[in-house]
Amino acid sequence: MKRRKTRDPEETREKLLAAAEAEFNVRGFRATDTNRIAKRAGYAPQTFYRHFDDKIAIFVAVYERWWQSEAGAVGDIYLARGTAGLNQAADTLIAFHVNWRGFRRSLRHLAVEEKRVRAARTKARKAQLANMRALLPKSRHNDAQIYAWLLILERLCDAISDGEFAN
Repeated sequence: MKRRKTRDPEETREKLLAAAEAEFNVRGFRATDTNRIAKRAGYAPQTFYRHFDDKIAIFVAVYERWWQSEAGAVGDIYLARGTAGLNQAADTLIAFHVNWRGFRRSLRHLAVEEKRVRAARTKARKAQLANMRALLPKSRHNDAQIYAWLLILERLCDAISDGEFAN
């Protein structure tokens, strides 16, 4: 009798997340379904539901990976080069937004429409604020100013990635 191959749940989850990243970035949230994500990852559709409750749950997981990856990349530059690395950090931020343009469009819409996405975005922004607060001199900037800079920077990166500054 043939024994069924046991799959590593973490590996399966990672493959589903990678497939969802690609699907959301290329097709957007609305044009993607869980069956397509599972098939792209190489699994039967029911495998999706062993790891995620629904499409919003995997979207939130993809978002968390995205912002943590972005923050890590920019933080690494800052730690290595300090303020001398600001141009490189800006280029890295823009590249993240350009490479994830489709996903970010869905994120902007879902953050308005979907409570779980809005909560994930709030969590991310609080972490970003804490990271910035740790990097800046304490007496020079308050949280409102830092938060405003984060929002402005995010909007500018999205505008650049969407081609709003193209001639």
